[in-house]
Amino acid sequence: MPEIHHSIASVMRERSSVRKYKKGLRIPEHILEEIMSLAGAAPSGWNLQHWKFIVIQEEERKQRLLPIAYNQEQIVDCSAVVAVLGDWEANNNAEKVCDAAVQAGYMTPQARDKLVHQIHHTYATDDSIDAKDGVINPSLAAMQLMLAAASLGISSCPIGGFNHEELRRELQFPDRYKPVMLITLGYAEKTAHQTIRFPIEDIVDYEVFGGKA
Repeated sequence: MPEIHHSIASVMRERSSVRKYKKGLRIPEHILEEIMSLAGAAPSGWNLQHWKFIVIQEEERKQRLLPIAYNQEQIVDCSAVVAVLGDWEANNNAEKVCDAAVQAGYMTPQARDKLVHQIHHTYATDDSIDAKDGVINPSLAAMQLMLAAASLGISSCPIGGFNHEELRRELQFPDRYKPVMLITLGYAEKTAHQTIRFPIEDIVDYEVFGGKA
């Protein structure tokens, strides 16, 4: 297992979106697997893990992704592209997740039955739950993926601009899944553009909007 060589605070402060990568470099398999494993440890509603990741490394397929991502060169220059998909039928994971929790001793069979019923009932009665949870939870995993990559010396950049239907046809994922974002991974050719962040007093209120400490 690769050693994570930065504190989480320094990774959060130093990580930035890189768009220029060293071409032709492949991320070692054990590092890539560790990044994806850490991404999969993200939190999710009911622990349904509303995500699927498709990792694209082959040059030919990256070339086909280039026009789908509106010719953003980082798609072909990077070492790997990760398509982050949201699961809009994640309630179908309920039994698998809860059965495993029972087997591990984390949940009683009675609690399992109650939770599974609650999950399916919510998905059957709340018309927005599939879309809401299918975006929020994969986004949590996507950020965790980029932080994990940074901790292992791999640069990244999230991409929201791409043709969703053409991506579906190229990567052949079923209607159950909706694309949330693409993430490029690789070794930086040059450092990212410097950016500024709002001071904390501009982004944090207390108790109510506009409230002061």
